[in-house]
Amino acid sequence: MAPIPSTNALTRALHALVALVCLLWALAGCGSAPAGAGDLARDKEILKTCPKDKGLASKVDLDVSGSGRTPELDAARLDIIKQNARLTAICGGHLLVTVFSATSAATVALYDGELKLDGATDNARLRRVSKLVDDISTKVTEAYPPAIKKVSPAHSDITAQFRLAAEYRNQLGTAYRLRLVILTDGLQTVGKGVTKPIAMGEARKIGATVLVPRLPDASVTVAGIGKVASGSAPSSALTNALIGFWDGVCHKTGAASCTTVTDYAATGR
Repeated sequence: MAPIPSTNALTRALHALVALVCLLWALAGCGSAPAGAGDLARDKEILKTCPKDKGLASKVDLDVSGSGRTPELDAARLDIIKQNARLTAICGGHLLVTVFSATSAATVALYDGELKLDGATDNARLRRVSKLVDDISTKVTEAYPPAIKKVSPAHSDITAQFRLAAEYRNQLGTAYRLRLVILTDGLQTVGKGVTKPIAMGEARKIGATVLVPRLPDASVTVAGIGKVASGSAPSSALTNALIGFWDGVCHKTGAASCTTVTDYAATGR
């Protein structure tokens, strides 16, 4: 007959089992596990950048015309969506994510919702951010494949997204500050654009002649310039011209900040 384990031995074994379960739970990232100290510290820093008097009206637009079209949502664009969802949730506001191509009518929403974190304290609210962002990520990823089937890849009207952004801001009202992110290679086939290498300053002047609505107090980022999903990528000279053109378009809106780049980087509010 095997000896009966002592009470101390049983206690130690139980503690070891609990520790193992906790470790496996943490590695699996289950349910509502609390945010790590690093995540919480990062989110607190983001909170410091939020507008004090307004919520964010965040709009992320994905160009899915021929040169920017992928059958599934690529990881880089999804990461940008998640970054903007996190910022919007922390600051409080509304998030709209769309795909677009030829016209303002050829635009389909992947996500459209008010982001609010419940909790009595900043820490309590911030601990809910990651779960919310993961939920949004799942919804956007699932909505993408059927959405692009509704949008023709034939042409690209990037300028239309500025008009739609103005409508979005007006619909939400003055309690929100617009944050517009357009993910595109910059190759517009509808309306005025740049199709050959020219000096960046000259391209900027052409962009400044485009008819776009005023977007005062807005933060505008046009990212992905020169990066294509299919076909030949534009030369570095043409890419620079495209950056100049879209920078000119953005400044024509009177936005508070304009960022026109090849590679997206988070820029606070």
